[in-house]
Amino acid sequence: MIAGVDHVQVAAPPGCEPAARAFYGELHGMPELEKPESLRDRGGCWFAAGGQQLHVGVLQPFTPSVKAHPALAAASPEALRELAWKLESAGHPPEWDGSKPGRLRCYVADPFGNRLELIAPAGG
Repeated sequence: MIAGVDHVQVAAPPGCEPAARAFYGELHGMPELEKPESLRDRGGCWFAAGGQQLHVGVLQPFTPSVKAHPALAAASPEALRELAWKLESAGHPPEWDGSKPGRLRCYVADPFGNRLELIAPAGG
């Protein structure tokens, strides 16, 4: 039986690491994790997302995922609103979606065009 999700991976083009670190590390506040030595020459980078991980892997040729996506949970509605403001200010405008009662939710594209869902409980 499945006990949970260990990690999700999004694809990115070669040379993606600086943009991935700026977007996922700096804007989202996700700590970067050291990749195992055996995987470092493949490029990309890994980030902690609470008890899970988000891996940015290099794919050539690269095509962004515009429908399939990870959903990243903010700690609170206030934290999600602050993140959305930071993303907007950095040129990554979120698209708010009020279709799911009880949740505050928006979508944003990473620097490579991959879709991300950002969610928080609606209270607050």
